[in-house]
Amino acid sequence: MAPFILVLYYVALNLLLYDIGSKEPFLLPRRINFNLLNKLIEQAKNPRGKLGSFMLGIMNSAHTEMNKWAFEQMTFRENMKILDIGCGGGRTIQLLSKQSPNGKIYGIDYSQQAVNNSIKANKRDVATGKVHICQANVIDLAFPNNYFDVATAFQTHYFWPDLENGVKEVYRVLKPEGSFSIVAEVYKINYHMDSYNTKEEIEQCLKRIGFNKITIIENKTKKWICIKGIK
Repeated sequence: MAPFILVLYYVALNLLLYDIGSKEPFLLPRRINFNLLNKLIEQAKNPRGKLGSFMLGIMNSAHTEMNKWAFEQMTFRENMKILDIGCGGGRTIQLLSKQSPNGKIYGIDYSQQAVNNSIKANKRDVATGKVHICQANVIDLAFPNNYFDVATAFQTHYFWPDLENGVKEVYRVLKPEGSFSIVAEVYKINYHMDSYNTKEEIEQCLKRIGFNKITIIENKTKKWICIKGIK
């Protein structure tokens, strides 16, 4: 299928999720192929092959504006250790690398295709050892306790199989006073999650696990949310 057609279906997919997740009616074209849309949803969860690689490229572009907005809500230093959970196509890692010029950036993703794409997108920093990217599951992180200054999860937590245990692992690998930020489009949270789909529920989850100083920032125009907890 031509890339242009896939872009159109990606747009249609997001309109569909917005329609369902925000409960604000939007009429999709009648000839939408919903089998293909379901395949795109699966590729968003776990990108694979050429289609997955193409999806990762689209998401790199589509999420950049939101990511830059979220960085304005975070605090960075020049020499931090940062973990990006669900690094996707690698664009967020590029942006994080600029935020901490002398730091170390680690990216993990459940998808091997995402790992491959992310390494390619960050090949210079990977070659110098500044960036490290590997396949991993958020509920079983292969990092020592108290290792990272910052952890981020952009457009990914709603795909985690076990949010609470994933957050526990993030808490474990963060240093005292380290920060964890969950960033997402609200309508995708509403669509993908049956529980923890409100900011209050996510806040209570973070507090239960031990995070304090919970901050919730919303861009109501764009329907973005950033939930940040300090260990």
